[in-house]
Amino acid sequence: MFSQLGLGSAACASLARLGYEAPTPVQTEAIPVVLRGVDLLARAHTGTGKTAAFGLPTIERLLTRGGTRAPRALVLVPTRELAVQVHEALSAYAAPTRLRVAAIFGGVAIGGQIQTLRRGTDIVVATPGRLIDHLERRTVDLSALEVLTLDEADRMLDMGFVPALRRVVSAVPRDRQTLLFSATLSDAIIRLSKEFTRDAVRVDVSGDHLVTAQVTHQVHEVGNDRKREVLTDILTQHGGDQALVFCRTKRGANRVGEDLGLRGIRAGVIHGNKTQSARSRALADFKTGRVRVLVATDIAARGLDIARLPLVVNFDLPLVAEDYVHRVGRTGRAGHHGRAVSLVSSSDTALLREIQRLVVTPLERVATPPAIARQALVPPSPPPQSRGRTSRTRGLRNRTAENATCCPRQAHIRTV
Repeated sequence: MFSQLGLGSAACASLARLGYEAPTPVQTEAIPVVLRGVDLLARAHTGTGKTAAFGLPTIERLLTRGGTRAPRALVLVPTRELAVQVHEALSAYAAPTRLRVAAIFGGVAIGGQIQTLRRGTDIVVATPGRLIDHLERRTVDLSALEVLTLDEADRMLDMGFVPALRRVVSAVPRDRQTLLFSATLSDAIIRLSKEFTRDAVRVDVSGDHLVTAQVTHQVHEVGNDRKREVLTDILTQHGGDQALVFCRTKRGANRVGEDLGLRGIRAGVIHGNKTQSARSRALADFKTGRVRVLVATDIAARGLDIARLPLVVNFDLPLVAEDYVHRVGRTGRAGHHGRAVSLVSSSDTALLREIQRLVVTPLERVATPPAIARQALVPPSPPPQSRGRTSRTRGLRNRTAENATCCPRQAHIRTV
């Protein structure tokens, strides 16, 4: 029971109201450590309750001390979507108390956030870039901070946020409590922990597996020109259940979303070029079931929490194997079973081997559906040749069109 971990009646009442019955392993291990006031380095699978593991004891600590108008706890997260998710969770945990929780992230007007900070808040959930904007404007004061949490620290490392983290850490008191949560514990994360924490207690409930055993993994070997047909077949066989589809580029996500719509499958699209309102609307439509499929870049690999999401499809494999772990972590959450399907071509062989080493669980090879395989055997009809044009002219036209198509695609390879 949560009360046996040292949480008070207010926190336990919140958990009962929210339907929490028993703590998860990371909550069991981390909550008593956080309540002791010492620094913590924790690793756990996505979807195992990390937000409650740091949020509940942080709220408990703030309740035992006098309040100020300045923030006393700060949670740093890598993406806007995760900021929204963590803000919603902490607000629910703190509902029976007088503690105030604010979300600070980019993509929206800063004026409303300034007003919120001026009214006073106890806990701030922020992305590093927007928080630095506030620090530079002097609209946030971190001098009274007691608890600093770095959530999804490995993702912040991947996204190049270390300089921003150092800037934020320089603005908070040295005698703070620092909590660092991560889905992986690479050497770089260990070094980051040593830089930002003091004698941190380490909690690791992931064992040797980076992905929960609740997820099954399948691989479809298919050429790039047949991926959309295979994706449609997978979604059709899956019935009416929801699915999250990952693409490598923004342009690719747009094209897949449009293609699904033309095939009669309601889909939303989310990526870094979308406005914050469009991103929020797409997520809301997906969470409420108004759209069946959400097509996304790796921007949705963190911060999307749908307890019963049954299917994740990698339309494109990620550029690095570790991102596969975070993508498929969107399914198989909260003890439910999930399925991860990847569409791979011959160029993905080396990356697939790296993924297999990380996942440990065997990747099941699935044959291409017969109907699609038969389509692939039919050669495409040659384009009609216009009279009066020489082969040299046609070749120049084709090379020009090819360059116009390929170059913009390459410019978007690393962005989300």
